[in-house]
Amino acid sequence: MPTMTAQERVRLALQHKEADRIPIQDSPWGATVDRWHNEGLPQNVSVDEFFGFEVVQLGADLSPMLPVRVLERTDEYITETTSYGGIRRNHRDRSTTPEIVDYGLKTRQDWEAVKKRLRPSYTRVDWVTARAAYEKARYDHKFITFGGILGYDLCQAYMRSDELLVLLLTDPDWIRDIVETHADLAIEMAKIMMAEGFQFDGAFLYEDMGYRKSSLFSPRTYRQVFKPSDKRMYDFFHAHDMPIILHSCGNVMALLPDLVDIGLECLQPLEVKAGMDLVELKREYGDHLAFMGGIDVRAMNAEDPTAIEREIAAKIPVAKKGGGYVYHSDHSIPNNVSLAQYQRVMELVRKYGAY
Repeated sequence: MPTMTAQERVRLALQHKEADRIPIQDSPWGATVDRWHNEGLPQNVSVDEFFGFEVVQLGADLSPMLPVRVLERTDEYITETTSYGGIRRNHRDRSTTPEIVDYGLKTRQDWEAVKKRLRPSYTRVDWVTARAAYEKARYDHKFITFGGILGYDLCQAYMRSDELLVLLLTDPDWIRDIVETHADLAIEMAKIMMAEGFQFDGAFLYEDMGYRKSSLFSPRTYRQVFKPSDKRMYDFFHAHDMPIILHSCGNVMALLPDLVDIGLECLQPLEVKAGMDLVELKREYGDHLAFMGGIDVRAMNAEDPTAIEREIAAKIPVAKKGGGYVYHSDHSIPNNVSLAQYQRVMELVRKYGAY
C-alpha cells in the first residue's frame, strides 16, 4: 500500500477503514518536552514534527477573556488569575494540574455579568499565529481540527466541582444556559474562521465527564442538561463534513449510548486507570465509534522494559482491525517518561500499527 498523508490516514481511521498504518497523535506535558530537550531532542524541532504527530488543533478563545494577571511568583510556584475569572496556583514548570484557589462564578448574578462578554468577535482569534499554523499544517497535509473546551468541562472553569454537581440537580436551567451560550459561541467562531479561509477536517472538543470507574453524572442528567447543546454543535460540524473527536477524561461508558446517538465519531483518551478498556470498547462499540488512546502511560516507564510492548501488542492489533483507531496515550505523557522510553513507544506503535 502506498504511503498516505496524515490527513488521509486520520480520515480513513474515523471512517473505519484501514490505511497504510494507524495514525499517531499524543500529548506530552510541557515539563516532559523540557526533559526531552535535555536528553537530546533537538531544540529547533517541535515534538509534533520529531515524532510525526498527525492531528493539529486550531481555534478561538471561547472564554470571557477576563484579564490574566500574575498574583504571586515564588521559586517553585506561580499564582495567576484565569480568563474565566478564577485563581490558580501551579508549579513554575507547569508539570501538574493547577491547585484551584478560587472560582469566578459564585452566584447567578456573576454569570449574567460574564454572559455579556461571551459574544462572537474577530478579536477572539490570534489571526497571525493561527494562519501561520494553518498554512504549515496544510502544507504538511495534517488533519486540521477546530478545537474547544465545552459542556461540563467548560463549567468546571467557572465554579467548584462539588457545587457544580449539586447545581445539576438544584438549578439545571442555569447550567444549561452556560453550556448553550458557549455552544452558540463555538459555532459562531467556527463560522468566522471558515469564512476567513480555514478549512477544517474535523472538530476536537474537550468535555471531561468522567472520573474513576464512573461518569460524574447520570445519563439522565446528560440528556437533560448537556445533550441538546452537544447535538446542536455536532449537527453544525457534520453539516460541514467535520467528524468529531471528543476528549473526555475518566470513565464515560454510561454516556456512550447518548454520544453515539448524536453522532460522535471518535472517543479519546480512554483512561486505563479509570476502567476504560480499549479492547472491550472496540468489541462493544467498534461498529459505531473510532477510538484514540487507551495505551497506559504507566507502562511507558515501568521497571520492566517489556511491559510497554505487552501493553501495545495486546491492544493495537485488536483496535486497528478494520480501521477505527488512532494511537494516543491514555491521557498525556508525564515527565517521568524519558526520551529514550518514548522513542521505544513510537517504535512499537509503528511495528504493531502497520497494516
